[in-house]
Amino acid sequence: MAEIVTMPKLSDTMTEGVVAEWHKQVGDQVESGDLLAEIETDKATMEFESFYDGVLLHIGIEKGGSAEVDALLCIIGEKGEDVEAIIAEASKGGAPEASAEPAPEPAPAPSPSPAPSPSPSPTSTPSPAVAPAAAVAAPSSNGRLKASPLARKMAEDKGINLETVAGSGDGGRIIKRDIENYNPATAVAAAPSVTAASVGEVRFTEEPVSQMRKTIARRLAESKFTAPHFYLTVSIDMDNAVAARKQANSREDVRISFNDLVIKAAAVALKKHPAVNAAWMEDKIRYNEHVNIGVAVAVEDGLLVPVVRFADTKPLTQINAEVRDYAGKAKSKKLQPQDWEGNTFTISNLGMFGIEEFTAIINPPDACILAVGGINQVPVVKNGEVVPGNVMKVTLSCDHRVVDGATGAAFLQDFKAMLENPIMMLV
Repeated sequence: MAEIVTMPKLSDTMTEGVVAEWHKQVGDQVESGDLLAEIETDKATMEFESFYDGVLLHIGIEKGGSAEVDALLCIIGEKGEDVEAIIAEASKGGAPEASAEPAPEPAPAPSPSPAPSPSPSPTSTPSPAVAPAAAVAAPSSNGRLKASPLARKMAEDKGINLETVAGSGDGGRIIKRDIENYNPATAVAAAPSVTAASVGEVRFTEEPVSQMRKTIARRLAESKFTAPHFYLTVSIDMDNAVAARKQANSREDVRISFNDLVIKAAAVALKKHPAVNAAWMEDKIRYNEHVNIGVAVAVEDGLLVPVVRFADTKPLTQINAEVRDYAGKAKSKKLQPQDWEGNTFTISNLGMFGIEEFTAIINPPDACILAVGGINQVPVVKNGEVVPGNVMKVTLSCDHRVVDGATGAAFLQDFKAMLENPIMMLV
């Protein structure tokens, strides 16, 4: 009996997915537990295993194609089984019972319907007689190179110019194997019409919105327009923090960043201010007794927020190791749902990019997010004299439904005290 496999919901925020890779093809034998495909969600590319035994009879979403959760992904059943009725019903948005009636004679599996491309090229028809130079990935009708999301990511990681890659997919589309087999010595020259912009010519490129970017747009728009934000900014004397970090890193086996100090100071201060370590739950306010710090990490398509759990109980060296590990996983899209769920407070640090001060949008369901700027050497007044000092500005964004101004200010006072006297966060 044919089994319908639908686009899985691989994260709590996933509404649609992209097939990054198929590990089985139509006609292949499939066993329960076999790796069936790789699915790109809004936060990571995850492996999807089969739950059924049988033969892969139909692929409903081609590699690089996207579809909503619960859309027809593929059909697994007995060899020669007729699945046309199932495909027809699924194309209408229905969810039919799988047909158990086999065809009289084994017939080739129906050709999968390619997922609609965001930039179709109706005139590009692959021909085996085309010379290699003509195999360069053809631009679509709007001038954008056609390549799968996975191929684009692989090309970026390897520093490969997609305009010099010959595409072997439909209509010259660049796919994974083209990047894997790329040889710079035999790479074709980029077409001048694609790369060279003439003087005075209006040109642009467009990229389809990734699942991650769609989710970021939806969640942050909801946060900005439903949570009444207000902002509190404070300047912190980082002289003692700079000295403490330098002393700690003098040991060969210790590596601590300023961000680690910020995470630890925030975690300790949050234990004293549960009203800031809170969440708006529509009909109630949740005051968290544990402290899980979400750390915003910039990746190609946007931001991921892996979580340092029970940060108030962990030493700085462990916080550093976890954040470095999460950052590596985030950039390679290897984070798992348990890595980014459960934050009670979020920190966004742009100091390493030379940003002195900024405001951040609250990461739901948290009630607050802390925006951290860089440490700048500026003149400061100490003991009546103007001397050089290290100053860092931070801005706390608060959801006024949960946190009042005085509550947020009290938290910042303790947070500032921790960084100006780092020994306080260790006792």
